[in-house]
Amino acid sequence: MRSAIEGFEQVSEQAAVNAAQIEQRIGKLGELKNAIATAIVGQSDVVEQLLIGLLAGGHCLLEGVPGLGKTLLVRTLGEALELDFRRVQFTPDLMPSDILGTELLEEDHGTGHRSFRFQQGPVFTNLLLADELNRTPPKTQAALLEAMQEKTVSYGGQTYQLPKPFFVLATQNPLEQAGTYPLPEAQLDRFLLLVRVGYPTAQEERDILALTTGRAGDPVPCVMHAADVLALQANVRDVYLSEDLLGWITTLVRATRPGDPAAPADVGTYVRWGAGPRAGQALVLCAKARALIHGRLAATREDIAALAAPVLRHRLLLSFAAEAEGKSADDVVAALLAHLPPPTA
Repeated sequence: MRSAIEGFEQVSEQAAVNAAQIEQRIGKLGELKNAIATAIVGQSDVVEQLLIGLLAGGHCLLEGVPGLGKTLLVRTLGEALELDFRRVQFTPDLMPSDILGTELLEEDHGTGHRSFRFQQGPVFTNLLLADELNRTPPKTQAALLEAMQEKTVSYGGQTYQLPKPFFVLATQNPLEQAGTYPLPEAQLDRFLLLVRVGYPTAQEERDILALTTGRAGDPVPCVMHAADVLALQANVRDVYLSEDLLGWITTLVRATRPGDPAAPADVGTYVRWGAGPRAGQALVLCAKARALIHGRLAATREDIAALAAPVLRHRLLLSFAAEAEGKSADDVVAALLAHLPPPTA
């Protein structure tokens, strides 16, 4: 009897320790937001979505016109996390080996023996900034597919593991910009979130001018390390999601497909191909990550609704009718949420 009581006390003590650790890690997320704010003005939704992608263990694609601070935002995130950070500027002449690495022929000057050695490319890092990803042709874009999905690189019959955590933050300009190559659907689906970066407000733009045209400010403080990120990624998986909300996510994703009985009229008119099961997985994980960022251990309807557009917008292939009528993927997602309201509490 005594051993059973001691066992219960040990479990209770361990649960209290775990709760304290989670609370401490959540507190660090607040510090991380404050650290990013020392260099980035506004863009609170964009920052939150990047952190959601990081904690959910996925990758983010940032879209916006040049000059909105996308590169600065990613660099600031890397400094605040103290992760190994690499930046690759994607250009039309960039080759896959420029990203993944290549084999070098080396000679031992003592013996004259020659051998090949794999020289790792910039993809072997924790945080990879793929700047202007849609400026490079599909062959080079596809070089990231295995790295993003499997967290490995295959070269010369060998498979190399990437460091943990591994997080790709890619930026792209809108396709209307000259000299861009649209990303193939298979690669778009590997991005957990498509984050839209819009123009700042008048006050934010004024603050940007004041911040960036004076003396250099203090460096971005480091508030988290790789071990903290990995621990938070594990905690995200433990966040509770009710069966009702899981069913709602399933219904939402299936309703993006034309012909599904639950699909609204807008889907049948404006969507050629809907989202696959990976979209549902992404929405579940992102909702859990958002709940953790807001200090909760259970996801809510608000978490799902807030992330439906960033998760689904790049996974919907719109029809010619949508282009002709000026309908966007966000319009379709809004119609979807209005047609399929969340389950009542």
